[in-house]
Amino acid sequence: MIGMCPRNLPDPATLAILTLRLHSCPYEPSFFEPLYQLYIPNDDRPHGYLVPNVVKKIPWTSNFQITHETRRVDILDSSNGQDTSAAVNAAFAGVVNACLERDLFNLKARIYEEFTVVGVPYPVRLYRFAAALFGIISQGAHLTVYTRTPSGMKIWVPRRSPTIATYPNKLDSTVAGGVSAGTTPFETIVREAEEEASLPGSLVRRDIQPTGVLTYVTLLRKGQGEFGGLVKPDMVHVYDMEVAEDVIPKPHDDEVKEFYLMIPDEVKEALLRKEFKTNSAAVFIDFFIRHGLITADDEVDYTEMNMRLHRTLPFATTPRLF
Repeated sequence: MIGMCPRNLPDPATLAILTLRLHSCPYEPSFFEPLYQLYIPNDDRPHGYLVPNVVKKIPWTSNFQITHETRRVDILDSSNGQDTSAAVNAAFAGVVNACLERDLFNLKARIYEEFTVVGVPYPVRLYRFAAALFGIISQGAHLTVYTRTPSGMKIWVPRRSPTIATYPNKLDSTVAGGVSAGTTPFETIVREAEEEASLPGSLVRRDIQPTGVLTYVTLLRKGQGEFGGLVKPDMVHVYDMEVAEDVIPKPHDDEVKEFYLMIPDEVKEALLRKEFKTNSAAVFIDFFIRHGLITADDEVDYTEMNMRLHRTLPFATTPRLF
């Protein structure tokens, strides 16, 4: 997809619409009032949002207490304080397995990778494919790989496989993955770079640059490979890596179909055609802002775009320090 610079470049102002689409969950407090809040033992802060339809359908076990009057879902400590972490993990696994047995929420045929429930003062894990049901904060890590040539910057952009469960055939960040329980965002990128792009870990560890965290809340809709109507808070750890021209990412697993080397204007045009996976679009907008390819001088919604890429999340992102 390397080609001549288009004669009619996309208007940067229209890129602001992509950040609005990412934040499809409203800001108004009234939107959240009907939702049920998820509480973990020994913590008085909520850690997730469940929509009423999900609360009604889930085959709850005796390890949960549902209070409809106050819209609460409480996980009970069946260990009586002896091993709260294991009790909560077992409670989550039990109710998710019950959903699988009843073929609810389109949860079948997913890998059994686990996410950490962030902000909890002890280790809590939940199957990644079920995280959105409980509205917990999900964590991801995205890497943008680029090179500088005599004609300017070029960016490596993959196209997702047509057989992948979510966002098939969409364009994506160079490397991306969910942060599994027991690992870190950095290690996630090192692993995914080898698995998805055939980039050696030694190269990534040497040249990767952490550049921040994007935060947003999405209202999932059907057709995204997810059960529609769910509230999904997200943290995306963002990294850059500049490479030499002879470094060429190549598909290694079945998640990536092919890689393209694109100039920034080609990426912008693809963004405007909605060819990118939604959160990857946000990652590229953040990349353009940080590298001065979108500025306050040429973007009327520059401040709004920045704020929407860094929304205050509704739940704790770290355990209390006291």
